[in-house]
Amino acid sequence: MEALLLTLNKTKNSKKNIIHPKPIINMFKKVLVAEDFDSISITVGKALEELSVSEIHHAKYCDDAFLKIKRALLDDAPYDLLVSDLSFKTDHRENKLNSGDELIAAVKKLQPEIKTIVFSIEDKSFRVKSLFTTLGINAFVSKGRNSIPELKKAIQGIFNDETSVLSSELSQAFRSKSLIEIETYDVEILKLLSKGYILDEISSEFKTLGIIPNGSSSLEKRINRLKIYFKANNNVHLIAIAKDLGLV
Repeated sequence: MEALLLTLNKTKNSKKNIIHPKPIINMFKKVLVAEDFDSISITVGKALEELSVSEIHHAKYCDDAFLKIKRALLDDAPYDLLVSDLSFKTDHRENKLNSGDELIAAVKKLQPEIKTIVFSIEDKSFRVKSLFTTLGINAFVSKGRNSIPELKKAIQGIFNDETSVLSSELSQAFRSKSLIEIETYDVEILKLLSKGYILDEISSEFKTLGIIPNGSSSLEKRINRLKIYFKANNNVHLIAIAKDLGLV
């Protein structure tokens, strides 16, 4: 009987000492959030915590964000991910970098392999597309009612090596044929038209910048092509459509 009691006590004690290991969640270790509104920055931080990100830093200014990334590289402890807004409110402080676009461009030169997510209210399809093609961002998430779950999904997707992660509400617009076929050359024409340039002035500007073709005849044909493509009645209508699409 005594031997049986000893065996039972050992069994009870062994059960008490069992430690169940916490599940290991693979995720980015070090993330920087560039956002000038405290409430949004805190919310993004909480989302990152829920994804088990161990080290989260914040910056309200693009210059500060850039310096943090530069310092981290010097300390041989680089950031894995940058989450940035596009627009930053100006105040009394002078900055070299004044937008998320400028920040990401500068960071990519310094640390090309860093993963980047733009978290912004921007909804212009062409602008969003250019962030992927020009700056090489990994994901774009629109700020809105369902943005935090979308952001968490994007972060997880990037960690799993998914490419060009886009929030669901912009996915359809991003696949638009009109955005795929418009070239940088067309955008430059539209920008000058929106500034009030006439045909000869656009031709002169293109010649100065070394953009070809730059002849008045070629430009006129291109503008007419754009009007047909966007079903615009005239140049004013064309510019209005271009602005709606975020081309200018």
